[in-house]
Amino acid sequence: MQVKVRAARAASIVTLGLAGLLASAHAMAQVDVSDAWVRGTVPAQTASGAFMTLHAHDAAKLVGVSSPVATAELHEMKMDNNVMRMRQIPSLDLPKMQDVQLKPGGYHVMLMGLKQQLKAGDTVPITLKIEQNGKVTEQTVKAEVRDVTASAQSGGHAGHMDHKH
Repeated sequence: MQVKVRAARAASIVTLGLAGLLASAHAMAQVDVSDAWVRGTVPAQTASGAFMTLHAHDAAKLVGVSSPVATAELHEMKMDNNVMRMRQIPSLDLPKMQDVQLKPGGYHVMLMGLKQQLKAGDTVPITLKIEQNGKVTEQTVKAEVRDVTASAQSGGHAGHMDHKH
């Protein structure tokens, strides 16, 4: 009888430990990332864009991006006097429980000074720096490289593939 009680207590402790671990893992996973992709490039192309959907469970802010394949910056494209303009932005608000889309023709991650050609089927690691409750954490995403023609279907990012600052 005593063995059964000890086994039950041990199982309870393990279950509570796992529940705590899962809860802390959920707290660390403060932003869900879906449909992360990068537009493929042609040989000698020096820039591309990365796109994804971000969903914060609590209000957060995307304060930086990095990647081993290139210099990475947050950018915004928008119309200004009938001209599409692109500019670097310091951060991007991620409102609580709302999807924020990084997409061609809008907010996106600009990859500049590419170290290699990005070919369809490859994956590109992108590290997101997320500020939430005064604390900055990093979350790395693996973005699938899609065919270079993906821009034509997605709304056009082609006008600044060799963009320089």
